[in-house]
Amino acid sequence: MHHVALVMLDYAPPTDSTIWLNEYLGFNNLTVAILTLFILTAFIVRKFTMWFIPILLRKIITSDTIEENAVRDSDKALGTAVGVGFAHLLFSDFNTSMVQGNSNIIMPNVFSSLVPSLLQLVVSIAIIIWALRLVELVKAIVMVIDDDDELDGTEKTLISAIQSALRFVIIFLGSVFIADSFGFDLTSLIAGLGISGIALALAAKDTISNFFGAVTVLLDRPFKVGDWIVVGSSEGEVIEITLRTTLIRTSLDTVISMPNANLVNKPVENYGKRRWRRWQTQLHLDINSDPEAVEKFCDAVLGIISENQFTTKVDASFCRVNAISAQSLDIAINLYWDISSGIQEREQRELLILSIMSQAKANELEFYDGRIRQQR
Repeated sequence: MHHVALVMLDYAPPTDSTIWLNEYLGFNNLTVAILTLFILTAFIVRKFTMWFIPILLRKIITSDTIEENAVRDSDKALGTAVGVGFAHLLFSDFNTSMVQGNSNIIMPNVFSSLVPSLLQLVVSIAIIIWALRLVELVKAIVMVIDDDDELDGTEKTLISAIQSALRFVIIFLGSVFIADSFGFDLTSLIAGLGISGIALALAAKDTISNFFGAVTVLLDRPFKVGDWIVVGSSEGEVIEITLRTTLIRTSLDTVISMPNANLVNKPVENYGKRRWRRWQTQLHLDINSDPEAVEKFCDAVLGIISENQFTTKVDASFCRVNAISAQSLDIAINLYWDISSGIQEREQRELLILSIMSQAKANELEFYDGRIRQQR
């Protein structure tokens, strides 16, 4: 009969501390519980931010247009950034505690090194999305500042320029933070971007100069679309302001494409900035015109000028016989219009000229024509 030797092994029943140290895929129960708490905390912080930020913005921002654009679709991205950012801070402290030798915290090294980078990546992307959505605030702010609540070509170009510049800055800075989350050396990256930026700036210096010229023109607003300006030997009406050039229509109906850099470096004379428009002209009536008819004609024209809603300095306006010659009787007209647009000025001038022709016809007056006089 064989004797079986029994080996008695020491066995200790599990205690609370050993239960917490049981590992699952490299995690112990305590670590799983703490990570779960972090996730719930991040979720709660995100929800609280999404609820609190709109309320705060509505208290701070008085304009409904700006408030709507600031809150709309931006609370989710901002809430995600704050919630995940808070989780990143908690996990960093948690990770530091593990590195310092806290035996109650167990998790794989890969997880402890990868999670902070992933959290930083999520925060960076969320902030980029939130910032890009806030770019739309530029249009809302300009609409609030603008007096007539309508965007002209200049203001639309200004909005486009500012939004493009802001998007570039946001994407550039966001790319730097994303690269940092992947562990790239920011010093080398920024140095490389700096060298590339210098080379690009040298190659496109004219384009960059025109772009900043456009921004200067749009911010300082020395003129706007519709103004009649003189730049050097060029003169005409501004019909469009783009990021590279300003288009000017001359009196010959040609279009000049003026680089914006030139508009910054040269004096610009703007007729559109005049406080009023003065118009002076001479009418030449036939020398045989009836004096009473001429007097009635002058009074009627002066009445038309005085009754015009745009006429200012009425006391300085006149329509009177100014000179006489062997061929004609000269009538001088002087008036002032409270008009800021060259287009309006031309419209009012046309209406006045047609009214003058009607009054001349009503009083049976004829304008002097040298060809007819020579035939006589």
